[in-house]
Amino acid sequence: MARASLAESVFEEILERIINGTYPPGEFLPSEGELAASTDVSRLTVREALKKLQAQNVVQVRRGLGTYVNPSAQWTDLQAILRSATAASASPDVSLRLLEIRRMVEIGAAELAALHATKEDLTRMETANAALRVAHQAGNLDAVTTADLAFHEAVFRASANPFIPVILGPLGKLLYSMRRETSSFLEVQKHALEHHALVLDAIRTGDAEVAGKAMQAHINQTYDDYEHFIHHNDQHQEQR
Repeated sequence: MARASLAESVFEEILERIINGTYPPGEFLPSEGELAASTDVSRLTVREALKKLQAQNVVQVRRGLGTYVNPSAQWTDLQAILRSATAASASPDVSLRLLEIRRMVEIGAAELAALHATKEDLTRMETANAALRVAHQAGNLDAVTTADLAFHEAVFRASANPFIPVILGPLGKLLYSMRRETSSFLEVQKHALEHHALVLDAIRTGDAEVAGKAMQAHINQTYDDYEHFIHHNDQHQEQR
């Protein structure tokens, strides 16, 4: 195998060890020699892999001390950040941070959708809501989650701003995982049906402020649902 490919493979291996906690943030990596032995490559190949990790600010070299693993909040590569977040997707902190992003982006998207939505956009939202209703009645959790996200994607599309889907697009797997977790409760599914209908009606009015408030209420309800059904339940289980 070419050294470039080997270096990439070692980069992936070291990054995976950092993400899974073998080499946790806040600590130093093993020496180049130890890494070379554990990955069965030369020290030169390890050095190339470390350069890539350093370029992404995953690690930093501290002269006389070694290679230090930075907290993931300091990393600069989106894929590495997403891998770390996905590995920690069960963490309440990750889910709440996702909700913060959704609140920031989706309220504005709904406001723009009220101004720009076409008949086709409204039809897509209606179709997603109908699919959500059918999935809810059938008790199909995966279909519920897919339809739920499809409604929000339809709102993004209706905003007529191509950058909005790009912002949340890379978070698709995390959003699906979180939404599937909360949607496992029937009460949460009912809340989604109710709020989607309100958001759609608000977008139909063409009033950006009304649409933004409707989406804000929906995201707030989602936040409350997470706190009530997931976070508190996890805390209760830890105390048992």
